[in-house]
Amino acid sequence: MINDEYLTECGFARLKSFSLSLTPIDLQPKDYITGLIRLLSIGLRVLTLLELEVRSTLKQNQKKLAGIYTGNPKRETARPTAELILVAFKDITLILIELKNQVYAHLTNLSPLQQRIQVLLEFPITIYTQLDGQYFTPE
Repeated sequence: MINDEYLTECGFARLKSFSLSLTPIDLQPKDYITGLIRLLSIGLRVLTLLELEVRSTLKQNQKKLAGIYTGNPKRETARPTAELILVAFKDITLILIELKNQVYAHLTNLSPLQQRIQVLLEFPITIYTQLDGQYFTPE
């Protein structure tokens, strides 16, 4: 029971942290408040699942993840936080070019660290690469 309370408190601390930024806000209708809390709860669950999946795969393979700490690329961890994992993807750039009523998409290549995280999450590389070079017809 005590451990469950600790985990709940950690979750609420994450909601109030910079990553999800639950700060005081004046919402009048109760529906808005309920909706915001539900949306933030979903975000918290996604962070928790992301972290759990990467940590489980690392533990299962008895490996550690290097390059996740800014300024210390050789530092390794078997327990990366979801926030650090997401920061590793901050430099991805999507460029959309419109030519003759078609929009072409170009994505930057994944870094070795980003590719490693994608493997740890058991996502096929095609989830990312299939977006590059696509073209869409704007409506």
